[in-house]
Amino acid sequence: MYRPVATAAATGVVPTDNGDYVVTLDQVPRWNDAEIRSSLEYENEDPSFSKSFLSDPLTSPGEESGSNGLASRFPVDHEINSKIYLWRGQPWNLEVDAVVNSTNESMDEVHSSQGLHAAAGPGLAEECTTLGGCRTGMAKATNAYDLPARRVIHTVGPKYAVKYHTAAENALSHCYRSCLELLIENGLRSIAMGCIYTEAKNYPREPAAHVAIRTVRRLLEKQKDKITAVVFCTSTSSDTEIYKRLLPLYFPRDKHEEAVAISKLPADIGDENGETIIHERKIRIKPLPKKVIPKPSQPPAEVPASDVGLVQRNSSYLDTYLDPAFMSLMKDPDQRRQEQWEKTAQARGGWNCAKMLGFGDIGGPPLSAAEEYSLHSRCLAKANSLNLSEIAEMKILYRGGVDSEGRPVMVVVGAHFLLRCLELERFILYVVKEFEPLIQKPYTIVYFHSAASLQVQPDLGWMRRLQQILGRKHQRNLHAIYVLHPTFHLKTAIFALQMFVDKVVWKKVVYVDRLLQLFKYVPREQLTIPDFAFQARYRSERWKGSYCRPSNEICISSTI
Repeated sequence: MYRPVATAAATGVVPTDNGDYVVTLDQVPRWNDAEIRSSLEYENEDPSFSKSFLSDPLTSPGEESGSNGLASRFPVDHEINSKIYLWRGQPWNLEVDAVVNSTNESMDEVHSSQGLHAAAGPGLAEECTTLGGCRTGMAKATNAYDLPARRVIHTVGPKYAVKYHTAAENALSHCYRSCLELLIENGLRSIAMGCIYTEAKNYPREPAAHVAIRTVRRLLEKQKDKITAVVFCTSTSSDTEIYKRLLPLYFPRDKHEEAVAISKLPADIGDENGETIIHERKIRIKPLPKKVIPKPSQPPAEVPASDVGLVQRNSSYLDTYLDPAFMSLMKDPDQRRQEQWEKTAQARGGWNCAKMLGFGDIGGPPLSAAEEYSLHSRCLAKANSLNLSEIAEMKILYRGGVDSEGRPVMVVVGAHFLLRCLELERFILYVVKEFEPLIQKPYTIVYFHSAASLQVQPDLGWMRRLQQILGRKHQRNLHAIYVLHPTFHLKTAIFALQMFVDKVVWKKVVYVDRLLQLFKYVPREQLTIPDFAFQARYRSERWKGSYCRPSNEICISSTI
């Protein structure tokens, strides 16, 4: 069924899903090989994908400052790097000791990795029915049958929900660790594994890749003598790009990558096994201090044996053993959560100044960094899976050129925002998708408010939600928001956003009354300006001129 082929990199052959040939490890690019570093950046179908959608953490501007004296949590290890491979294709086309199959708890053929059972033959499905299923996070091994591999390791990935983010992350980490441990138990030394998640389980791709790579790194640090090769297999260009960006963080190939990775790694990289650390569940115990117990001047009177159980020690006697810092523990996590819920309920049910003024519900507690990251990843994944062409045709926002300092510009046209023809949730997803390439580096927003006051506008509650989804990267990289032809109502709304939502972002608003003022910040040739923006300018000039005497031409010309 399989036939060997020449090196894929040399022949240009792209693996297919029908599994009609064998690829050996010698034909797969090794992560530690210097000659593949440039090829990993340009082998995609769309060369602009990596720059427009996902930026390389090792080439992002302004981040070459180094480690600032911090020790690397994943130092350079050439021996471990020599065991890592990155390959675009299906794992079961590789001639390795074991391949990984992502399945469900019943281990049925329908929910297994697409194409695996067809390549392995009917014997694989028959053996899976005899194993009694598999629990989430665990792994079981079967024969490989018609595959070039010796064994197939089946594992069950977790379902993802924001509420149980940590549990899902640890379960996914246990999947990868269980596969590698089962590989060692069976006396095997090389393994090819795809992405252990499915779209149906809603696990965000990039957080899943972080878990996969760091778990493999941690296990290889302990068991590198027992494993010779781990091949990360990707089936889509987006997964390939994610692994290219994240592998240097956990498997740096030189001191430069190691230094840059220190500032790029997430705050939580797990414990010695790669699992997420839950500080709230740690047992907070301190050793008893060594204190000298003063001897009593007189020996205490002997107590009859019948009264020993009634004797109570003096509290000062216990104080000599207990450290006050030990007794003053942190507040109970459950109590902290209850207080946070109470504050949220009080904020929603109490007197809301912004709501009373007609701006909508823009209160509530802020999201943590982890919650923002998870929310942004889910919305971006959903936006990429939907067809939002009807919103794009409305031209509410679109890419412009660059401003006077070379920053990319996003143009927003308020008059095109037709609330009666628009579903706000789908519009938010469209905004997240369009803004994603821009917020990776400094950028500028130009907002045409001309004639926007004629349309019905939503309250500012959805604006707060949109800002939470865009996250801290949007807040940090946004340079300015230039607002053309602002009205008094708009200025009042922006003032409310400054007061109740975010002072950092909305303090960057610059009001521009005339197009000539706007061209000082963004050149004319870099913008596509709607016709009504010019008409609003002329109406504004005639309105100002009506307050002057007809013969006073100087007063009229001063408004131009």
